[in-house]
Amino acid sequence: MSFRHPAEPDFPGKIGRTVADSEPSWPEPRMPQGAPNIVLVVLDDAGFSHLGCYGSSIATPNIDRIASEGLRYTGFHTTALCSATRTCLLSGRNHHAAGIRAISNFDTGYPNTRGAIPPNAALLPAILRDAGYATFATGKWHLAPMRECSAAGPFTNWPLQKGFDRFYGFMQGETDQFYPELTYDNHFVAPPRSPEQGYHVSEDIVDRSLDFIRDSVSLVPEKPWLLYLAMGAMHAPHQAPQAYLDKYRGKFDHGWEKERERWFERQKALGIIPPDTALAPQNPGVPDWDTLPEDHKRFASRLQEAFAAMLEHTDAQIGRLMEGLAELGQDQNTLFVLISDNGASQEGGATGTLDEMRYFNGMKEDVATAVKRLDDIGTPRSHSNIPWGWAQAGNTPLKWYKQNTHGGGVRDPLILHWPGRLGKPGEMRHTFCHAVDIAPTLLDLIGLRMPDTVAGVPQMPLHGVSLKATLDQDVDVPREAQYFEMLGHRAIWADGWKAVTHHRRGSDYDTEEWELYNLNEDFSESNNLAHSEPEKLEHMKALWWREAEKNGVLPLDDRKAGDLFRGSRRKGVPTSRKHFVYYPPVSHIVSDACPPVYKGFTLTVELPDHPEHGDGVLVSRGTINSGFVLYIQDGKAHFDHNGFHDHTHLVSERILAPGEHTVTVTVTRREDGGGDVTLAVDGEPQASGSIPLLLVMLSSIGMDFGRCLSPVTEGYSAPFPYPGRIRRVIFDLPSSSARKLDQDADKANERAIMSQQ
Repeated sequence: MSFRHPAEPDFPGKIGRTVADSEPSWPEPRMPQGAPNIVLVVLDDAGFSHLGCYGSSIATPNIDRIASEGLRYTGFHTTALCSATRTCLLSGRNHHAAGIRAISNFDTGYPNTRGAIPPNAALLPAILRDAGYATFATGKWHLAPMRECSAAGPFTNWPLQKGFDRFYGFMQGETDQFYPELTYDNHFVAPPRSPEQGYHVSEDIVDRSLDFIRDSVSLVPEKPWLLYLAMGAMHAPHQAPQAYLDKYRGKFDHGWEKERERWFERQKALGIIPPDTALAPQNPGVPDWDTLPEDHKRFASRLQEAFAAMLEHTDAQIGRLMEGLAELGQDQNTLFVLISDNGASQEGGATGTLDEMRYFNGMKEDVATAVKRLDDIGTPRSHSNIPWGWAQAGNTPLKWYKQNTHGGGVRDPLILHWPGRLGKPGEMRHTFCHAVDIAPTLLDLIGLRMPDTVAGVPQMPLHGVSLKATLDQDVDVPREAQYFEMLGHRAIWADGWKAVTHHRRGSDYDTEEWELYNLNEDFSESNNLAHSEPEKLEHMKALWWREAEKNGVLPLDDRKAGDLFRGSRRKGVPTSRKHFVYYPPVSHIVSDACPPVYKGFTLTVELPDHPEHGDGVLVSRGTINSGFVLYIQDGKAHFDHNGFHDHTHLVSERILAPGEHTVTVTVTRREDGGGDVTLAVDGEPQASGSIPLLLVMLSSIGMDFGRCLSPVTEGYSAPFPYPGRIRRVIFDLPSSSARKLDQDADKANERAIMSQQ
């Protein structure tokens, strides 16, 4: 007689009354024989020409060597923004269909902008893990709604729940390179060292990547593995060790036109672009270098130096990774893929910026003030980004930038390396391809297919095509049309033709001007054929609308980022309340889960048994570049509001004696966008002051209690832990209508910002 087991009703062996009349069975190990390991490296905001092997003068010897031994693609395209491209890359589906229209911080209430990838678009690591791979992710994630990225979760969209066995990196779209917000698997951790001890996050994530691989190949050497390494570089802040910064001093003083011309000529010499390619004209708003005031030149040059230093430092870490793989004997059967997620960033504005949060607050950089701090650029004391002129140089020979659907936003580097398995070393591939093609290509090379169901959920079809045929020869891959849409900018590619429109917020989508290009003859989108080929243009525009409907692109939405952020602060998310109570010790809180204090706030900290010599941080939000902090030093309470190094610093009159205390900070927003601030101890006002401007986007770095991730002021060093106990931390926001407060705050901020321009 044979019996069934409820846990394994289809058990292939035999279950009798005893072992003597039973037959055991074990599942076959799911380890594809000879399957390659995979390294998938994603650079951030690196333009088409930024790598040395794509034309620039910036030193990237390790990436160049990888390219010289592998393949370079010149027709690779992305979505123009980071979360969206990563969605395509890891899922093989178009980003609107997979719920991430732009970045994962946004949820507009429509299916195309949920900020999360749905279960019916399973990610590559989940498929590979089910097939027997070990799967590791390090660096930037930014594929979970940031409101869900606190220690309270939900963890549904975190890396480990989306198919990765291990994760070490940061959840936000950017992080400070010296004081990063770090997540290890499903919990937050502090950086292992300080900047004074030589810490930089790019080095750290490569160290951890090798740790994960070393563990796997030491214990289960027959198991293939996937490493998804999303560097975070070259996204702002552009920060690098001092030796790299020093190397580039004066290297860009001749300006962006001359450097762009040099890169353009190098691209033609390398074969990256056809010899008859035209160099696109300078983008609107980019001045001629020679017309700039001397201070503007010095500032812009130093910003580009920091970018170059960071890129070379990143290249060195990729070199360390490859050396580590060789030491582990993992270099030969490893397929290495490197891309950038979009073109060079326009988020530094026309002049560039010492702190990118100025851009997100709609503020122009005060160059006359910033130029006095040139030596801070690239260090922990800056959060810099390059100006438009240098960004367009990074996108040579193309026009426009990240966020736009012209070539400068969506045409990016793609490098493949797989010893002995590709065509002739150093060859180029010119076929049109897209981020949605990477997952289908990898599955095809491994010999796998996308399952019909994953974890019991029926799957939507893949939208990309396999590039396997291009590994041996430079051939075009048959494909259907590929649409683009980002923040209202739109484009469509089909059979070598591209129609594209540069959207202006508030413009009529039906009447705005479209451009038409034959990319087979016009690499840089310089010869607009819209007037000479009107029927072709109308056909392409109609095709865009069909593809938009098919891929869930609608509704189109060109609202400002501030409106999109506020739309994500709905009932039930961490920022939707007006009364916040925390019970330290509490894990680090990411910025999207912090109280929105730009409307004003009351902060109350209860200290049940303040110790003698009880100096330390009570509440810290942000970094040395912008934020606020409440701390005790020399026995006195201090509050410091840091608006891009413009400090409002209050100190209590009396020393806090040992025992129970309550420390309160009250900030009342003024009509001019600033705030009046009072510091009180045990209900007694101790100091008052004025904050020039309450920032809507205070910092991309979140909040801590009882310690700090980064110092907000130079009055102490991180982590400056408070030695006593904190009973509660309470934030109370104004109780007026949230909608009216938002409108009033927007108007006040606009008035305050305009007064600074």
